[in-house]
Amino acid sequence: MSDLPRKAVTRTARLATLPLGFAGRTALGFGRRVGGRSAELVAAEVQARTAEQLFKVLGELKGGAMKFGQAMSIFEAALPEEMAAPYRATLTKLQDSAPPLPAAVVHKVLAAELGAHWRRKFTSFNDRPAAAASIGQVHQAIWKDGRQVAVKVQYPGAGPALISDINQIARVARVSGSWIPGMDIKPIMDELKRRVSEELDYGLEAAAQQQVAEAFADDPDFAVPPVLASTEHVIVSQWLDGLPLSKVITSGTQDERDFAAARYLEFLVAAPQRSGLLHADPHPGNYRITPDGRLGVLDFGAVNRLPHGLPPHLGSLLAKALDGDHEAVVAGLREDGFIKPSMHLDGPMLLQYLAPFLQPARTETFRFTRAFLRDLFAHINDPRRPQWGVGLKLNLPPQYLLIHRVWLGGIGVLCQLEGEVPARAILARHLPGFTPL
Repeated sequence: MSDLPRKAVTRTARLATLPLGFAGRTALGFGRRVGGRSAELVAAEVQARTAEQLFKVLGELKGGAMKFGQAMSIFEAALPEEMAAPYRATLTKLQDSAPPLPAAVVHKVLAAELGAHWRRKFTSFNDRPAAAASIGQVHQAIWKDGRQVAVKVQYPGAGPALISDINQIARVARVSGSWIPGMDIKPIMDELKRRVSEELDYGLEAAAQQQVAEAFADDPDFAVPPVLASTEHVIVSQWLDGLPLSKVITSGTQDERDFAAARYLEFLVAAPQRSGLLHADPHPGNYRITPDGRLGVLDFGAVNRLPHGLPPHLGSLLAKALDGDHEAVVAGLREDGFIKPSMHLDGPMLLQYLAPFLQPARTETFRFTRAFLRDLFAHINDPRRPQWGVGLKLNLPPQYLLIHRVWLGGIGVLCQLEGEVPARAILARHLPGFTPL
């Protein structure tokens, strides 16, 4: 067996330990229950051990499995509180950390990418990673000119592992997509594969980061570290201190939550207009509050290239939806490919389906909460509700794949932060075509 198939088998086997391990712990819990332990204590222990295994397995696999875990970490806010509590701290760890690579492996990558004498480029290099995530980990170092830098090193073999994961997701998606009459799944998966391939090229990521850093240079509200050097698998950029949003989520004051949530939403909407790029990886590990009170933004591996900013009719469609003009909304979504030509969609029912998504823009300020996210998920996913069928009739045009990812992921993060945000004013300031009444 070649090395690559062997690794694929190993990854599949490790993923299989998640449901098998849960079954084993449940059986053990049942035994302890028979032995006299209370149901509450046994359930808490089973959930805690399952959460820890989730972090360990997904963290060690890196690649697509790790990305899946990070996506889960955003949407834990949608779970009922009694289910979410045991998993919250564990899932939050996946937002900016994972089991690290050995130092010897890191040194080997640096030698291959920066040359045998790579240490001469630094006055010091910390072998202990400052952060570790899906396809790379970050080390703190001092650059040869004395600047403090972040050195991002891609995991060896991350490319084949990530592509393998995406191919497996694509196979499942092709089957599930046939159940949704309004969805054309193949072009979406083709676009996803292209975007994933881009994430593996640190040269592209470095160029994107530098483009945004220049657009926000000396900005009073946002900080994007400039890039000092890069190769296909290594990026050296200026170090950025700050309080990660994952820490604000777990222990921030209400003022910190409100501030972080407002800055976070504003960056997601403003960046495409100012830099021509949409930051398309919204999880909190990529954001932090700097000591001087700005929102620091990291990791530009996933970006949507929008040289003219967000599509201008998005803002006008949002305004028409808020005004109740269902005919204009249906016509606009059909023009963009969200509704296929052969599909009939009832306009008032469409607005009922979209109602929770519109809610943050209806008032001067809106508090995003876990309860709001739970209600939103129930609203669109409950087959007993009349609007459920609307979702089955909607398509996702490939060009909107990353915008959709940021839209949903951003809502998830805002609900984790539980901040009160002037969303309508932020949208009016930065979203072309949006002029609320």
